[in-house]
Amino acid sequence: MAGKLTERIMELIAPSADKLGYELVDVEFIRRRESDSELIVYIDKDGGITLDDCESMSREIDPILDEADPIADPYVLIVSSPGLDRPLKTDRDYRKHAGEKVEVKLFEKINGTKKFTATLIEKKDDIVSLENESLGRLEIEISKIAKIKPFIEF
Repeated sequence: MAGKLTERIMELIAPSADKLGYELVDVEFIRRRESDSELIVYIDKDGGITLDDCESMSREIDPILDEADPIADPYVLIVSSPGLDRPLKTDRDYRKHAGEKVEVKLFEKINGTKKFTATLIEKKDDIVSLENESLGRLEIEISKIAKIKPFIEF
């Protein structure tokens, strides 16, 4: 049900994100029993998201969500930046990070490993092309990738 709920919410608020110049990255609903549940809306834009951006988006979508009432239980609305190390989800994410190092976690092992760092070459249709020093060039179906996110060096 959470998948259908978040899809419905994305449909409701995507026009608002577009209107304000934000990319709607993801919506997450966290159901809690002892306190209010949380609806977290992740937005992004070139140059990053500020607190003012989060506030603008929150003010824009709050009445839309109140009117549509997709969540029966009490919840807290949170609008947030997805963060530097957010998983790559959209085609835009893959284009933005092409040529950069990424951390990859697979559902099943390839050449004896499920987790590795590689350079993202491209995503074309449902295939992600990567280059790894020891594994070489890899062409992996997106459905076989559990998580892929930017590699952050400290």
